[in-house]
Amino acid sequence: MNAHVSTAEKAQTSSHAQWALLALAIGAFGIGTTEFSPMGLLPVIAKGVDVSIPTAGLLISAYAIGVMVGAPFMTLAFSRFGKRTALMLLMSIFTVGNLMSAMAPGYFTLLLARLVTSLNHGAFFGLGAVVAASVVPKEKQASAVAAMFMGLTIANIGGVPAATWVGQAIGWRMAFAGTALIGVAAIAALWIALPKGERGAMPDVRRELAVLTHPTVLIAMATTVMGAGAMFSLYTYVAPALTELTGASNSFVTLGLVLIGVGFTIGNWLGGRLADWSLDGATKIFLALLAAIMFVLPLAMVTHVGAAIGLLLWGGAAFAIVPPVQMRVMEAAAEAPGLASSINVGAFNLGNALGAATGAAVISLGFGYAAVSIAGGLLAAAGLALVLIGTRRSSSLPANCGA
Repeated sequence: MNAHVSTAEKAQTSSHAQWALLALAIGAFGIGTTEFSPMGLLPVIAKGVDVSIPTAGLLISAYAIGVMVGAPFMTLAFSRFGKRTALMLLMSIFTVGNLMSAMAPGYFTLLLARLVTSLNHGAFFGLGAVVAASVVPKEKQASAVAAMFMGLTIANIGGVPAATWVGQAIGWRMAFAGTALIGVAAIAALWIALPKGERGAMPDVRRELAVLTHPTVLIAMATTVMGAGAMFSLYTYVAPALTELTGASNSFVTLGLVLIGVGFTIGNWLGGRLADWSLDGATKIFLALLAAIMFVLPLAMVTHVGAAIGLLLWGGAAFAIVPPVQMRVMEAAAEAPGLASSINVGAFNLGNALGAATGAAVISLGFGYAAVSIAGGLLAAAGLALVLIGTRRSSSLPANCGA
């Protein structure tokens, strides 16, 4: 009888966890769609608000800056609410921001709308990761975080291409309006799937910020920056790299982007599974694999088949680092996991900027697109070195304390 009840309770708990993770993934899908779809719509948006394409590109930069700046402030501001309420409010900001984008009369109002939209990003993923980890047993926490991020990777396969098609076919405003509907669906899913929970307390800002200054936390976040930098050094310039190195047509470039999205999804799942086994072990394996692939990729990209296989494997290795590095920061900052997790999402965006700048520098210096991948491999190797330093430091702490 007790065994039967125990099994039933476990099944019910597992079902609740699955619904909660699905709701978080829907939110992540919407955020991924609104973050990446403007990249494919820049010419259309630029024409629509009567600015140049480089000027329109500042919309993407503004979003990234908003994520980095907004993550800590929004997390601290919303911590007074229960997790479900906080996440629903954050998706409400997402929805309002996308509606503002759809109705923006000009460039500067669109820029403001993108800033508003970005404010939810870091806090949603930060608090969402904490919620995801809380609904499953400890040995499955990394997989749960990966399940939430699965929405982000699937957005690259379905949401972004769909928004791009809508924007090109019937107008970029409708693309933003459609993305706002995803926000409404996410709010409903969060309200249904997440338990109401207890009301949050006002955070001790000084104590939580002090936690983030611990060397182990800083090393973990720096690893995130290096890993994301390695990813975006190539991802930012993958289309011209394929054209230059592979002689790819526009249709093959599209195929390459789809393969990268598939690789992201597979890597995210695999990264979560291996991180459940060992956070440090998974991070070391995937950073080493990412570095190796990026060093070899220029050779593979001389043929269409080699490029297709290489990009799929590269996408898998690049996103497989996300669940373990997110969990490493949450564990290192156990006294302030929500704030640390949110700021780590900002660190991803800092890595995005670092990677894009690294690739631009390599190209500007005349080294060519093949060298962009090499430079990204060096960033991944630097991330691996940081993990080794952090591991060595952690293993020496008990001895030092004992002394």
